[in-house]
Amino acid sequence: MTAPSYPQPTGMLSGKTMLITAAAGSGIGGATARRAAEEGARLYLSDTHERRLNETADAIAAAGFDRPDIGICNVTDEMQVQATVADAITRLGHIDILVNNAGLGGAASVIDMTDEQWSSVLDVSLTSVFRMTRAILPHMYARGSGAIVNNASVLGWRAQKLQAHYAAAKAGVMAFTRCAAMEAAEHGVRINAVSPSLAMHAALDKVTPPGLLEELTRREAMGRYAEPWEIGNVILFLASDLSSYMTGEALSVSSQHP
Repeated sequence: MTAPSYPQPTGMLSGKTMLITAAAGSGIGGATARRAAEEGARLYLSDTHERRLNETADAIAAAGFDRPDIGICNVTDEMQVQATVADAITRLGHIDILVNNAGLGGAASVIDMTDEQWSSVLDVSLTSVFRMTRAILPHMYARGSGAIVNNASVLGWRAQKLQAHYAAAKAGVMAFTRCAAMEAAEHGVRINAVSPSLAMHAALDKVTPPGLLEELTRREAMGRYAEPWEIGNVILFLASDLSSYMTGEALSVSSQHP
């Protein structure tokens, strides 16, 4: 089965401002940024890769949209997180939406995994979500509105060899999403998560053992992997007013079944 046609914009984020982490390149963050621009959002994109971040912003501008503001940010560094949020607020005026997209993968068995491997994956994939959320919530609380979308994974629910660190981090993202959402709801802020199974992009192949992507693709009911923009579509839905009664949810974006 082939991927569907690229969606036509509906204006679902017209007038909204959005901060997206790990937004450089061809993965979910970059695709979400492109779709958000198409849907009318004003953007601030952050990443650690300055060249690819500029390329992403330039591509959005070349497509006829306002060039996003950008900022270099290592989400494992609290000072950089605070500076990025402050800069985004200054440049955009306010932030309606935060997309926590940063994540770090890799494959290692439990007995061979080092403390550094474990800690690095959890710091980038889980603790960064906490840091960014903590930094932006006072701003959203003061405004009485806002939406946060966290990128989790179906591995937060499912078991897969060599992925104990990544799965633990993504299960943590889901749990953090649920608990933070209960606190934020009384301030008019919604927090949800997407949990993709397999979205193909260039960087994924570099961190995946040989043959695994083909095996995972065969397990997908639709017989194909997701395009990054298909995950982006669901992120935008959760960020938009169309999901106004949803909070604390982890929405699976998958056709894979055990």
